[in-house]
Amino acid sequence: MPHRHSVRQHFSRAAARYDEAAVLQRAVADHLDERLDLVTLAPKRILDVGAGTGILTEKMLARYPDAEVVAVDLSEAMLRWAHGKLQRPRWPLLGGLCERLGWTRCPAQLVAADAARLPFADGVFDLVVSNLMLQWCEDLDAVLRELRRVLRPEGLLMFTSFGPDTLKELRAAWAQVDSREHVNTFIDMHDVGDALIRAGFAQPVMDVEHFTLTYDVPMGVLQDLKALGATYAPNDRRGLTGKGTLQRMLEAYEVFRQPDGRVPATYEVVHGHAWAGQEIIKGPNRPRDGVVEMTLDEFQAQLKRRGD
Repeated sequence: MPHRHSVRQHFSRAAARYDEAAVLQRAVADHLDERLDLVTLAPKRILDVGAGTGILTEKMLARYPDAEVVAVDLSEAMLRWAHGKLQRPRWPLLGGLCERLGWTRCPAQLVAADAARLPFADGVFDLVVSNLMLQWCEDLDAVLRELRRVLRPEGLLMFTSFGPDTLKELRAAWAQVDSREHVNTFIDMHDVGDALIRAGFAQPVMDVEHFTLTYDVPMGVLQDLKALGATYAPNDRRGLTGKGTLQRMLEAYEVFRQPDGRVPATYEVVHGHAWAGQEIIKGPNRPRDGVVEMTLDEFQAQLKRRGD
């Protein structure tokens, strides 16, 4: 798992150019937001964990204009960009004038914090959302316990995360060059489901979709990852990759070039939701009862029944 200090450093360096490169992150946030159409929910307090520059935060403000929205991220630099992007006129009827005079405010509360140690009281949020953050967590169990702690009983967690097929082409190309680990390892959705149960969530539901981004050259994949702050972040990395090794990897990547002349980068995105259980049953020996795997149609039917 990536070390949180490395993760903070990488994302802080990428903050200024993050939104320009975050094509996938915006698309996945759109899909997460659309799934909330299926839920009868009127949350008063919403927490966006791993908010970054506020891509999903902005959607929560639009969807639930009467709710209090709190955005948390490990990187203060990311939150500074979110603060600028989320500014709204203090008096909406004077929108243009307010913007010219700087009479604006940020409608979300922005908090720099570690997702494994959230600075909030127990049970204060009705909805917790997280877009492509969980895969960067050093201790997934600790983070999910915190998310459960700050959710009220029967509150909803809706999240996305990268699955193990993410960047499979890049991983395979590096494997042709040396035996070192060059690509982050991402968690299987079944393991995330187990972790949710351990954390005290009820009936986690998971499904997967795949996105493929294409590039003119393999180096484009690496450039995008760097722009997003999503480069390899191990706990202990000794030495740097030499230019010759990198060139051999780029040549190995060419085996994936498509008939249209472009090279792909696959992203496996895990979508999940779970409801905060009435009781938190701790311990590694909790039975796996309640882990549910279903199609999107079945997922929609379940949420409809809950809202009736």
